[in-house]
Amino acid sequence: MPKEYIVPYRKCLRAGRAAGGGALGPPHCGTRLTGEKAPGAARNYSGQKGQPALVLAGRRVRDVALLLAAALLLPAQNLPEFEKKVTEFTLGNGMHFIVAERHEAPVASFTAFVNVGAVDDPAGESSMAHMFEHMIGKGTRSIGSKNWAEEQKLLERIEELQDRLAQERNRGQHADQTKLKQIEAELQEVSNRANALVEPNAFVRTIEEQGGVGFNAGTAQDFTIYYYSLPSNKVELWFNLQSDWFRRPVLREFYKERDVVREERRMRVESSPQGKLFELLLATSFMAHPYRNLIGWASEIESLRATEAEKFFRKYYVPGNITVAIVGDVNPAEVKRLAEKYYGTIPPGPLPPPVTILEPSQEGEKRAELETQAQPFLMMGYKRPSQTHKDDVVFDVVASILSSGRTGLLYKELVRDKKIAVAASAYASFPSGKYPNLFVLLSVPSPGHTTGESEKAIYGILERLGKEKVDAQTLDRVKTKLRANLIRQLDSNAGLAQQLAFYEVAYSDWRVMFTGLDQIDKVTADDVQRVVREYFKDEKRTVVYTSTPEKPGATPVSEARKEGK
Repeated sequence: MPKEYIVPYRKCLRAGRAAGGGALGPPHCGTRLTGEKAPGAARNYSGQKGQPALVLAGRRVRDVALLLAAALLLPAQNLPEFEKKVTEFTLGNGMHFIVAERHEAPVASFTAFVNVGAVDDPAGESSMAHMFEHMIGKGTRSIGSKNWAEEQKLLERIEELQDRLAQERNRGQHADQTKLKQIEAELQEVSNRANALVEPNAFVRTIEEQGGVGFNAGTAQDFTIYYYSLPSNKVELWFNLQSDWFRRPVLREFYKERDVVREERRMRVESSPQGKLFELLLATSFMAHPYRNLIGWASEIESLRATEAEKFFRKYYVPGNITVAIVGDVNPAEVKRLAEKYYGTIPPGPLPPPVTILEPSQEGEKRAELETQAQPFLMMGYKRPSQTHKDDVVFDVVASILSSGRTGLLYKELVRDKKIAVAASAYASFPSGKYPNLFVLLSVPSPGHTTGESEKAIYGILERLGKEKVDAQTLDRVKTKLRANLIRQLDSNAGLAQQLAFYEVAYSDWRVMFTGLDQIDKVTADDVQRVVREYFKDEKRTVVYTSTPEKPGATPVSEARKEGK
């Protein structure tokens, strides 16, 4: 089964808040562009698929978890009851912990949520944040090396040679080719010696040998996440291993993993017309904001350096920029004791600044065309405010009205009735939500039909939503589905831990997971109509689409679109 993903980790942690559906999915939602659900949410080190499961207790635990999740999502007046099971504390260095007790099975799930993502990549170093997703599995000084003292010397020598190599290459046409070959040969020799000292997968193997499951990591535009589950009698192992990595990560096999990241871009963007179109959508929509970069530019990935990665880590991986959520069969007092023991001694650091670049106001529709022999594909993005804006939940409802499987307006009109598309979807937030972003609509035309037909039909649907109020039955159905989506995300300890951490960082309070559902319940037909009228305007829109290269004498694609062909 071919893997055709855009980016390594774009799972919708917003759960029920990230409305959408159908066969299509923007890459941050962890769905295949081929219409199938992604088998894993991130870089999978153990070969296991899907979210970490409560495998130690079997199906019974999953059923109990589902019931608990359903109970959690009753109206927010039950929030005080859930709060009784939650303990929060912040260490002196600023690291924040959220502990939720679930004693139905002897399992605990851990999520370390770092408030840094691709949007924070330094200028000229795109995919730098992504590199640490690859580094976590390489281990620490004490785990992963046959001889750390010798390996450390070799890693330092590698950086010296990388400096010399870059210096000579920067001379351009005046570079000494003989000298370059000599440096490259020595660099290869030293790298081989360093690699010979590596204990492959020792870090992950240590966890799995102690009953750990679901070891994984992922990088999104706004955050980086590390997570796995352990038997509850092995809780201290997580504190020991993870704190050691946060304290002093070893950038072991950095350049090998840099090549892996480069290959990911080649596979998910350069070799994928759909990936190219997603990249084109962002690069066209955003002139200044870092959201314009999907996975990193090839030349920048190829130039990433371990020395710069260390600087990046020291800047963004400070304790105050990390939130930890632990869910399962744990004792909050013991968790706090272990947190103080293992994390409390990590020196604090200044919080990194947020992205301050403001995207210029868009003053007219933007359009871009990608010529390819592949199946036609249409993407449309409308500028929208960030996830903390009062209309955020209304966008979720609008997306679900448009795209709720076979009940969504896009499916019913484009796929079922007019048969001009084989799939159509809407997504409330892309590529992420911390900063102003895009509301995205996608369509794959049916054979014999064009992207222009889909585009025209979508405009008609949006125009009706702006003129006619959505009926009460549709609105109630959409709200129910949004609630159910979140329930499914919380059917495991791992799912709840990820949601708690996400909401705490994204909204400064994990309780928004509850109160946000009440906000959805308060959305009215008037709200839907107002948001469609206010934001779905021509001047806020970017349209990108694929087209087949023109044959001599054929009508230009741009002209054919004007004629509605």
